[in-house]
Amino acid sequence: MAFEDLKQRIRPDWRDTLKGILERARSLGPQAVLAFDLDSTLFDNRPRQARILREYGDARALGLLSACEPHHWETGWDMRAAMRACGLEDADVEQRFADARAFWQERFFTSAYCVSDEAIEGAGAFMQAVAATGAQVVYLTGRHEAMREGTVACLARCGMVTPPGEGGRVHLVMKPTLKEDDDAFKREAHARLGRMGTVVAAFDNEPTHANDYRQRFPEATVIHLATDHSGRAVELLDGIVSVPHFALEDVTHRA
Repeated sequence: MAFEDLKQRIRPDWRDTLKGILERARSLGPQAVLAFDLDSTLFDNRPRQARILREYGDARALGLLSACEPHHWETGWDMRAAMRACGLEDADVEQRFADARAFWQERFFTSAYCVSDEAIEGAGAFMQAVAATGAQVVYLTGRHEAMREGTVACLARCGMVTPPGEGGRVHLVMKPTLKEDDDAFKREAHARLGRMGTVVAAFDNEPTHANDYRQRFPEATVIHLATDHSGRAVELLDGIVSVPHFALEDVTHRA
């Protein structure tokens, strides 16, 4: 589904769904299991993307790219679109893209760069609220083990519970290496989640992964983060709730 189509699925009462998840987790305590993806779910990767493109601009003396900011990545993970948003002409984008992509590939999937991520709105407070229920928190991510140190550092900086905290109730499940397929890895990890307790809720930005959760854990609440995704044309299954972020209060309506 296109990003705009996904955003149109957001219902006015989506915050009630998040509050209901906290209530159910609190009723089950340590038996409850909540699974969270990281990239574009709890974390906004655009600062990392922008940092890499700025460094590429510096390395290649491309002043327009040296000024890259997170808002230049508004359309998602499309580097060509980000380069154009920075002011590069189409011909220059095509000429530079392969080189820029290789530069990006060497940096994006590393601890040194994932520390640049920022929390999705309300994510830090929501994760603290989840931890306060006594439930088990599982960060189930397509990141690989070489990114563990930077990932834990970023979780801490963004105010989220970090593994192995809360009496061993916080877990970070990562791919062994970068080469494993994200879809297959997450599907295999579902069995581990089921052994840990009752899966109350699962959160992911990728429609494919949200659908997998919905099929594997039909009694759980599956939350889709309507941020961005890989761009695959996948329809969300019925029953999945789309949310824009994690803030449980609408601050725009405060007096």
